[in-house]
Amino acid sequence: MEIVPAILAESLDVFVTRLRRAEKFVHYIQIDIMDGKFVDTQSLDPEMLNHITITVPFEIHLMVEEPLKALMSIRNPSLRKAIFHVEAAGDPLEFIKRAEKRGLDVGLAIKPETPLDSFEDLAQHVDTLLFLTVDPGRYGSPFKSEVIQKLLSAQQSLSHKTIGVDGGVSFDNLPVLYDAHVDYVCIGSRIFLDGVPEENYKKFNEWLIQLEISK
Repeated sequence: MEIVPAILAESLDVFVTRLRRAEKFVHYIQIDIMDGKFVDTQSLDPEMLNHITITVPFEIHLMVEEPLKALMSIRNPSLRKAIFHVEAAGDPLEFIKRAEKRGLDVGLAIKPETPLDSFEDLAQHVDTLLFLTVDPGRYGSPFKSEVIQKLLSAQQSLSHKTIGVDGGVSFDNLPVLYDAHVDYVCIGSRIFLDGVPEENYKKFNEWLIQLEISK
């Protein structure tokens, strides 16, 4: 399992501050893009990423109504993976085609209430399944443990996919996610909002090492 810091920011200044901090201690990040429609919160315009030097590879989590439009506006060379929501508008196969044409990995994000049978076929066409374990759009939302069962069911039929979990990840529930064989977890508020981000990231990785030793 890998710990991936997730940057969610409603202003450019906050985004750049968190980005520059994260670049000092990680090799990969997730950047959340929100349009204020698909979720209530709005982040910086995705096109702004083209004007910011990002020194580590990153994935984008597109919490937007029109993910293809957002993707096509992003040309940052450090982008490695584009994740869109199964619940969003537009043609998902066209999104996948356009992303892969650019050499990007593609991920499918799933809200907590979305049933497995509504995305199982589409999931065959992507690299990653990102299970949201919170209601999306804000740091600090409560963890929804019921998503774990959906994740485990998906692994039975989609065992070759990279599995990610996004939202509400803590020291308390990390063992459950580890036992579920999750490949990576995205952590935002518990890295960036309380204490020192570098130290928080280090503590999560130390806890992960302890889990690996104990198994």
